[in-house]
Amino acid sequence: MPDCYTDRLSAAPGERIALHASARGGPCRLEIARVGAGRQVVLTLDGVAVGDHPTPPHADRDGCGWPAACEIEIGADWASGYYDIVLTDAAGEAAHHFVVVRPSVGQRRAKAAFVLATNTYLAYNWWGGANAYCDVTALMSRRADLPTAMAGAIGVLSTQRPFPQLLVAAPADIPRLVNLRPRGFEERPFAGDPTWPRRRELSPYDRSAGFLNKWEHAFAAWAEGEGLALDYLTDADLDAGAGVLEGYDCVILAGHSEYWSAGQRDALEAFVDAGGGLAIFSGNTGFWKVRFEDQGATFVCHKWKGFEADPVAAAQPQLATHLWSHQAFERPEAEITGLSFLFGGYHRLGNCAARGQAGYTVYDHRHWALAGCDLFYGDVIGSDLPFLGYENDGCRFQFDDEGLPRPVAKLGVPDNLEIIALAPCAFGEDEDSGYPPLIPPENLDVIARDVFADESPATYRGLLRGHAVMAAFARGQGQVFNGGTTEWPHALAAGDPYVTRITRNVLKRFGAY
Repeated sequence: MPDCYTDRLSAAPGERIALHASARGGPCRLEIARVGAGRQVVLTLDGVAVGDHPTPPHADRDGCGWPAACEIEIGADWASGYYDIVLTDAAGEAAHHFVVVRPSVGQRRAKAAFVLATNTYLAYNWWGGANAYCDVTALMSRRADLPTAMAGAIGVLSTQRPFPQLLVAAPADIPRLVNLRPRGFEERPFAGDPTWPRRRELSPYDRSAGFLNKWEHAFAAWAEGEGLALDYLTDADLDAGAGVLEGYDCVILAGHSEYWSAGQRDALEAFVDAGGGLAIFSGNTGFWKVRFEDQGATFVCHKWKGFEADPVAAAQPQLATHLWSHQAFERPEAEITGLSFLFGGYHRLGNCAARGQAGYTVYDHRHWALAGCDLFYGDVIGSDLPFLGYENDGCRFQFDDEGLPRPVAKLGVPDNLEIIALAPCAFGEDEDSGYPPLIPPENLDVIARDVFADESPATYRGLLRGHAVMAAFARGQGQVFNGGTTEWPHALAAGDPYVTRITRNVLKRFGAY
């Protein structure tokens, strides 16, 4: 089948992008379509000449270096959004890539900017061999077991290569990253139905990122059904564009916005401090610090090895890549998100809260975000969906004399955080459970040492116990709402009336409508 990639992941009307491709099947057909609630084809080209080019060694790190098969000019009438690029060879085999069309400066039509989590796409991209997590090719071919393959993770990744197709072009029936039912009595822990992944050769990393038929696509389709106008941006647009958020009232994150660069974070903080509303319908948000090099051609993401493997770390520690909550940065992500994955964790996945309720328990039913929701203290939202699953963010808290949870201002969590709803999560599986683990273990020793400076047994135990939290707070002249879970868009797609009303309340308050 053919393969393709673009020289950049976003462009404005009138700008040109280069499509680099390789195919054995002769001239190809190119189709580009905007994808939201529906699919609108904006360009077709037949007879695109594509050569058969080899995949160079270390393409995952160094890129492919293929010549451009063609250049594409973004049409003046192409609305801002996610555009699926489909290259089909003579045999009918197709490869997908994408470009995000951002608005031209001075021609914005929307009050809200929807920032796609393209840094997360890049971190999970294993085309050519490895990603920031694992030598995925070695794992999938069974040349290495999981611990060995995870040791083969790379911290320098090229943006100049294709994506695995199940990551970038998942079919509509791809299973969610959540167990749809609780674990039964003495049932072996599981992580979804294994039949689909085996049949489609799905890697453990394909479902955690990407747009099509995943979280952001679900949110985009819901927003269009609401008549809500959105301008689309990428993570890299926030990193590179000074003032890129000027003129917007609201910024929206959805799904899995896990990886933030310093420039992106600076842009979000400046936006909120100046009076903007940051609506986070995402989980594990802003957890890892990353950076771009080579004019965006290289994505640096050393994760746990950020101060050992990164050559710039010793001389310029602020440029290193690691947890945003690492003591060296003095900028835990909760300062802007209000919550952290370190205080949350997994729900309904493997043996992490395997029998969890999969919904939020309401505590502050008088909070503005729940206005008109017909919700009261103790009600549970979304347990039948499930609303909670995969990755969730939280905070430490204590109950006051009225029985309401109040935040513990720790690791950046603001003392004015308004906790709305809660549910237990687990940051990892209990190693003494008697069941084999399914979730790759987090490096609790690194977190205890580099985040909390406390490697006591109590710290380890505390890290494994967390809560998903729905919360809001004021910062500067602006406001932040954090839904605390990756699964928020799936609840919107399911038409849940409570989640729908909460979402409307947040976006109306933040000026998105």
